[in-house]
Amino acid sequence: MLSMKTLVQEFLFDCQVRNLSPRTIHNYEKQLNYFMRYLKEAQGVEALEDLKPIHIKQFVVMLQGKKNKPSYVNDLLKAVKCLCAYAFDEGYTPELLTKKVKNVKEPKVLIHTFSDGEIVRMIQFYDGSDYLSIRNRLMLMMLFDTGLRISEIIDMKPSQIRQGYFVVYGKGRKERVVPQNAIVSKWLMKYERARDSYFQYKRAGDYYFLSKNGRHLTPEAVNKFMKKAGKEVGVNPLVRVSPHTCRHTFAHQELKNGLDLYSLSRLLGHESVSITQRYLEAVRDEQVLTSARSTGVLAHL
Repeated sequence: MLSMKTLVQEFLFDCQVRNLSPRTIHNYEKQLNYFMRYLKEAQGVEALEDLKPIHIKQFVVMLQGKKNKPSYVNDLLKAVKCLCAYAFDEGYTPELLTKKVKNVKEPKVLIHTFSDGEIVRMIQFYDGSDYLSIRNRLMLMMLFDTGLRISEIIDMKPSQIRQGYFVVYGKGRKERVVPQNAIVSKWLMKYERARDSYFQYKRAGDYYFLSKNGRHLTPEAVNKFMKKAGKEVGVNPLVRVSPHTCRHTFAHQELKNGLDLYSLSRLLGHESVSITQRYLEAVRDEQVLTSARSTGVLAHL
């Protein structure tokens, strides 16, 4: 009999072999350990042979009963589905256990993006000449102008900075290139001068963007300085101030400026155009609302 613990360990090792990011593997490990604890404590299941689709469905019901958000439930379910797909592909199960386990329906959320004025004010908020001010300003510029994921920026190495473009390693370590605006290029030079001076007599890591102590930046640290800027410059309360909202804003702006969907999908690092279409549904709703207000029936009577 193959224990669930052994299966998870083997799956995580396979993730390493496939060169998935350490962050992805860590998340899988945390999520699958939660799943295994539930199986053992609530269902008495410790071996793969004893695992049935009903146990996975009951896991979903348990998560819903704890008032978890549908997105959170689906995220955990994704890890379970990946594990079951691995077990099936390896021949450990005669059929895919999650074949008839559907995702929880998620409510459609209208994502409010940053306005042009808010983008300018947030970037200009960090106007100092010290290392942290220049770093924060440049990171904001890159978030708004490239659509990069926060993980792609904080994991960036100096070798990925090229003349006129960035070499980016996205999900699954897939490589893509993203154009570099001339203004961003100028601030890259300013940042490198400030960084070299700041860390001249200090120990520094090998990432491009570093914390004040020379360590690898965390998403939480970036969120913190973003939220500070958003609060101080008066960003619309409906807008969630975060790196991911910058990514949505980038997609919104590029579409408005005439970029085709295929090219946008490439820039965002999506596996297919269909993902980009789903990604932009909420943004398009906002555009429709704006357009409809100016073409309303009563307004033209």
